[in-house]
Amino acid sequence: MARLLLRLVVVAGLAADVYVHWHLAPNFDSLRGTGSPSISQGELFRVETGLALVALVLVAVVHRSWTALLAFLVAGGGAAVVLLYRYVDVGAIGPLPNMYDPTWYTEKTVSAVAEGAAAVAALVLFFVDGGVRGLRRRGASS
Repeated sequence: MARLLLRLVVVAGLAADVYVHWHLAPNFDSLRGTGSPSISQGELFRVETGLALVALVLVAVVHRSWTALLAFLVAGGGAAVVLLYRYVDVGAIGPLPNMYDPTWYTEKTVSAVAEGAAAVAALVLFFVDGGVRGLRRRGASS
């Protein structure tokens, strides 16, 4: 029952991540990096959407410790990036745009909370599913 609840939290958090990034992507297409070629923040949002969607489906369908680890990396990475660019003006990095945004608005807050909750639940799920031993055990039996 605990595994099911953890999976539901991960899936719900990643679903919110998918929705928010897909919904906001067009609004950030004009924010581009300085390099050539340059990447827009909207394109990065679409990449996050795709990664979160893949992780969501895998956690929902494939009940293995590696899927929990993948979900942790996607959700935790998303949460880390939104917090970094909220509090630090990193600036543009090559083809990546300057994504500094010191404000909180509804979609950004929903995304940050959902990613944080999904990351914590995925990390707990990873250890409940056997952690690194689960990764090794599954790899050895393949």
